[in-house]
Amino acid sequence: MEYKQIRVVCHIDDLEQVCAVMSMVDNGLMIEDYSDIDENLKTMYGDLIDEQILNADKTKAAVSIFIPDERNPAEALSHLKTRFLELEIQTSVQVIGVKEEDWAGSWKKYYKPLRIGERLVVVPAWEKYDEKPGDLILKMDPGMAFGTGTHETTRLVAMLIEKYVKQGDVCLDLGTGSGILAIAASKLGAKSVNAYDIDPVAVRVAGENVRDNGIENIVCGKSDLFCGVEEKTYDLICANIVADIIIRMLPDVKKYLKSGGILITSGIIDERADEVLKAAEATPLVHLETREEKNWCAMVFKMGE
Repeated sequence: MEYKQIRVVCHIDDLEQVCAVMSMVDNGLMIEDYSDIDENLKTMYGDLIDEQILNADKTKAAVSIFIPDERNPAEALSHLKTRFLELEIQTSVQVIGVKEEDWAGSWKKYYKPLRIGERLVVVPAWEKYDEKPGDLILKMDPGMAFGTGTHETTRLVAMLIEKYVKQGDVCLDLGTGSGILAIAASKLGAKSVNAYDIDPVAVRVAGENVRDNGIENIVCGKSDLFCGVEEKTYDLICANIVADIIIRMLPDVKKYLKSGGILITSGIIDERADEVLKAAEATPLVHLETREEKNWCAMVFKMGE
């Protein structure tokens, strides 16, 4: 099997957060950190160390993950860049082993119709699918945006939206990516959906997918969490982001979520779940349930009366 390497260079102070974000895509991290090389020279054979390492910028570190050929490097890259934007981390990102112009196209042969939940079926725009009674088709072309339905976090949120959204709900999707979750909410009966992302490319792609699905009750826009979101209260809010950002946004949820309304969060690595729950305890939110898949979890909260 062949792999593509995604290598992210960051300031040494941001290394821990960069590792956390990249582990959302793949757990096999390769870390290049030479910040302590000078201190260790006294106890190491300095003349045996590569000169390039000795001369490396000690304020910088690099983290790499390796994506197998059947996965979409464009989706992984979009996910990483968006999360770094949200965390306000300065990085440079390089994909090694695939030409940039091939990112959005070379993976399409691996992307097939996928059922998520009881009724939702994600169908790539270029694929044919024999619709079954009761199916709700999400026609998607994610391009350079995150959200094909193949990632565990996307599937978890989609299944929870299917459970909790009600006919006539007013919904908000933060970090919409390809727009897949907003489209799911609309197809499941939401009256209207506001879908936002910090990445303008994602906003454009989401808008295109909304139009391709013939949906008229979704508005896509750019926001940094709630900054830029239409100021009204919602019946259901979903945020498939990362634990750090979810923790940061929780105190503001009460301004936007109706009493008795539902908050669905995901993008949470299981080892960070307790931190999210603890942060929620300081708000009027009541924890309803947690669902897990592999190393990921999604949490559902209800706004207290």
